[in-house]
Amino acid sequence: MRFFPPIGEQPGKHEQVEAMFSAIAPRYDLLNRLLSLGIDRAWRRIAVSALRATPGAHILDAATGTGDLALTALQNSAVTVTGVDLSEAMLKVARHKAAERGVGDRVTFQVADVEALPFDDEAFTGAMVAFGVRNFQNLRRGLEEMLRVLQPGAQLVVLEFSRPTSRLLRSLFHAYARVVLPAIGRAVSRVPGAYTYLPESMRAFPSGAAFLARMQEAGFANLRAQPLTFGVVSLYVGQAPTKPEPEPGAATDGT
Repeated sequence: MRFFPPIGEQPGKHEQVEAMFSAIAPRYDLLNRLLSLGIDRAWRRIAVSALRATPGAHILDAATGTGDLALTALQNSAVTVTGVDLSEAMLKVARHKAAERGVGDRVTFQVADVEALPFDDEAFTGAMVAFGVRNFQNLRRGLEEMLRVLQPGAQLVVLEFSRPTSRLLRSLFHAYARVVLPAIGRAVSRVPGAYTYLPESMRAFPSGAAFLARMQEAGFANLRAQPLTFGVVSLYVGQAPTKPEPEPGAATDGT
């Protein structure tokens, strides 16, 4: 899970993201448990289930952070995962956790920018990202890159904060995000200003139908959204378009 403001088009934002997460990496997992009241584990299980990975699947975990979503996916012993992130400090924690759990041979963690993925076209049979799309400097480019590396018919699953539909719950959650979350984040992470940006990032992010529209613009098909925990978080699913079958009797290349 990531708590960081949405990234604009200004130069140097990637460096700011990397520096922030490198600073909080040692206490990142503890903060996630505390700030989500432990519900983040259930959210990740739901996301992995929605991906519907089949035996032999190779999954991309974009903005993997300390690898919690990747490690959840590896509970299915028939898949492999490649996790990418801007922060080497976060990835160091992820590798340590993978080694402790004995799954280091089935997961690779590497520094990479989601908006310029160092992988061939159609390299993956599934992709997922948890609380990272708000950090993309160029949301359209990040979505297009994930689409590029997906095989036809493969799914992208996104977990991200959203706006509760209930006015009362929305007010309570925003109050929590403005007051409680920054105080805990500052005390535990010991990083000045840590976790003060969540309310602004939530307001700026195009959640719900607006985010599905962004996915559609990037080329994804068969889109759906599912609110979780009263709409505090939403699960988004999109599919890489399948290639049309050739018409019977149609000429093929080289004929």
